[in-house]
Amino acid sequence: MPANPLVRLASRFAIADGRRFRLKDVDPEDTRGFSATKEEAESLLHDAVERIGSLQETLYAHNQWALLLIFQAMDAAGKDSAIKHVFSGINPQGVQVFSFKAPSSEELDHDFLWRTTVRLPERGRIGVFNRSYYEEVLVVRVHPELLQSERLPARVVGRDIWAERFDDIQAFERHLTRSGYVIRKFFLHISRDEQARRFLKRLDEPPKRWKFSMSDIRERDRWPDYMKAYEAAVRNTSTRDAPWLVVPANKKWFARLVVAGAVLEALEQLQLRSPEVTPGHERELEEVRTALARQAGTTGNRRAKGGSRKKR
Repeated sequence: MPANPLVRLASRFAIADGRRFRLKDVDPEDTRGFSATKEEAESLLHDAVERIGSLQETLYAHNQWALLLIFQAMDAAGKDSAIKHVFSGINPQGVQVFSFKAPSSEELDHDFLWRTTVRLPERGRIGVFNRSYYEEVLVVRVHPELLQSERLPARVVGRDIWAERFDDIQAFERHLTRSGYVIRKFFLHISRDEQARRFLKRLDEPPKRWKFSMSDIRERDRWPDYMKAYEAAVRNTSTRDAPWLVVPANKKWFARLVVAGAVLEALEQLQLRSPEVTPGHERELEEVRTALARQAGTTGNRRAKGGSRKKR
C-alpha cells in the first residue's frame, strides 16, 4: 500500500539525530512546496483523522502499545488547535490529553519527571501532552531562577545541569520505548511577527481575550533565549525512537496536516491487526450466541402468547 501523502510530508520534518540541527535553517513559513486549497486541506485532514481513529481502535484492542505525543511551542503557535483538529474524531476513551501549567507545590516536591510520569497513557491508548517535562529545559533554562523553587540541593545545581537533564530525558524516553511506548515530539515553530499578529487577533476577538496576559508580552522579550533553548533541546534529545518534528507553524492548516501525518506514521509502523479470536474463545462466543438466541426465542413466545390473550 503506498504511503499516505501526509505521512510522506511529515517525514520531511522528522529529526532522528539532532547533532547537526540548526533552528535558523527552519523557516516557519516553509511548506516544502506543499500546497493545497482550503477544501483540499480539510479533505486530507478529514481522511487522516478517520484513519487515525480506526488505528486507535486497533491499538486499544491490542492493549500492548501506547502512543505518547508531546507538543511544545511558543505561545499562540497553535498547539491547542492542532490537538483539537487532529484528535476531534477519535473515541475519547482511547485518547488522554493533559495540559501542563506551572508546577504545583506537590509537583515541586518531586523530581522534574514526576508530574508527567504519573500522566503517561495506559497501554492501548494515545496520550497527548500539551507541554511536558521539556519545560524544564526550556522555560526553566530561560529563567534559571525557577530552579530555586524546585528546592534542589546546591551540589546538584551546577553548570552542567542542562546537559544532565538532557541525559535524563534521553534515558527516560529510552526506558519508555523499551516498555512499549511510541514517542513523537512536536515543536510548532512560528515566527515572532506571526505570534504578534495572533496576539493582536486575540485582543480583537472577545471570546479569545482570556488567553492573553501581560506575561506573554514579557516572554517575547526573551525570544532569542527561547530559540536557543529549543534548538538545544532538539539537538540533544532527538533519537530514532523519540524523534522531534520541527513543524513550520505560521500556517495553521499546514501544521495540522504535518501533525496528522506523523501520528499516522507512528501508528502504521506498528503494523497492528485486529486481535484474532482463539478456538477456545470462538467456542465461548458460540455458546453466548446460542444462549442469546434461546432467550430471544423465549421472549418472542411470551409476547406472542400475550398477544393471543388480547385477541380473545
